Amino acid sequence: MKTFRIGGVHPAENKLSSGKAIETLLVPERAVFPLSQHIGAPAIPVVEKGDRVKAGTKIAEAGGFVSAAIHSSVSGIVSKIDKIIDASGYSKPAIFVDVEGDEWEDSIDRSASLIRECNLSSEEIVKRIKDAGIVGMGGACFPTHVKLSPPPGCKAECIIINAVECEPYLTSDHRLMLEKTEEILVGVTLLMKAVNVEKAYIGIENNKKDAIRLMKEKAVSYSGITIVPLKVKYPQGGEKQLIDAVIGRQVPAPPAIPINVGAIVQNVGTAFAVYEAVQKNKPLFERIVTVTGKSVANPSNFLVRMGTPMRQLIDAVGGLPEDSGKIIGGGPMMGKALVNLDVPVCKGSSGLLVMTEEEARRSDPQPCIRCAKCVTACPMGLEPFLLATCSANGDWERVEHEMIMSCIECGSCQFTCPSHRPILDYIRLGKGKVGGIIRARNAKK
Repeated sequence: MKTFRIGGVHPAENKLSSGKAIETLLVPERAVFPLSQHIGAPAIPVVEKGDRVKAGTKIAEAGGFVSAAIHSSVSGIVSKIDKIIDASGYSKPAIFVDVEGDEWEDSIDRSASLIRECNLSSEEIVKRIKDAGIVGMGGACFPTHVKLSPPPGCKAECIIINAVECEPYLTSDHRLMLEKTEEILVGVTLLMKAVNVEKAYIGIENNKKDAIRLMKEKAVSYSGITIVPLKVKYPQGGEKQLIDAVIGRQVPAPPAIPINVGAIVQNVGTAFAVYEAVQKNKPLFERIVTVTGKSVANPSNFLVRMGTPMRQLIDAVGGLPEDSGKIIGGGPMMGKALVNLDVPVCKGSSGLLVMTEEEARRSDPQPCIRCAKCVTACPMGLEPFLLATCSANGDWERVEHEMIMSCIECGSCQFTCPSHRPILDYIRLGKGKVGGIIRARNAKK
């Protein structure tokens, strides 16, 4: 069975909600839409205070080529355009909508019928994806239409669908595959047509045997799609690791990207969103979110409207446990602690993890013993102990030379460190500093 070649770790899976069917969460009383829900330029509002909107109404347009439109997930009245603290912990501009009922745009096909045929050209498919505001649903939130528009001189050979969901606890992609199998497969064929390729691979880790079995059974009817079972290893969901695992090609160091080895990687949730956008004319305004934790009364998977406060998801699983120590947006390896429960669900909100006080408590860091476990675990072939030490000392020139910008922030180094060093914390600091230096350098050119 296939997997990637460099590094990786095996954290406890804790897929507590994998057997829970997707439930539809109630529409919130007020929805809040941050204008930065994607990599790239923030979206620009196209509504004003007092405007009436429906579910599916565009409320902000892309602020550049690398950007994405935002659509209302509710019907109601725009109450204000103000700032809110989002999942990153920073104050960001957002559009606030007071909800009145649940009226959708008439152009959206709300029927349950499966539509397989598509007579649109590749350009028309990409345009519908762009108009729907679709971004990578795995957490990176890179605008999908940009990935489907390779730079000059680059030609895609295949689409690779990331259905790995290697982050512990999260099960939203797993449930989506079980409940929306054919819609996903149609979405994959649309992605194939969008970039004119005849091959697609769907990588699924072997801890989802039911999904592998079902996808294989249904994929027989779809030309060019191959289901690829993979060994369970974190962080196989990283696109460079997934490419290595599925087609055996390694993406060179930056500025190289997956298209340089002929691959375009999309999340399985993105494939489903593409189906809804192209075949149902439905913008991206809701997604599946896992709400889980060892002390949570009823770990579950919900279909949630964007803009819904995280507090509503916690209430839906039985409330906040008494021994809660930290609430993570995402999974325990790459997720970040939320500053409050008023943070809204956004396009990249794959999960909400309630950690107990014991789980959330960090051990006191000890001196590095030079065991090199972090080096062995790093899936990018870096030296995490060196990057962290140089970042702590402010040696930005050295960390840039040591390829700190290649770090995918997977947390494998910190997870495996026997001395409990805050390796990833310092690397994130270093990446932020070096990224700023690079941007300033490029601005002078």
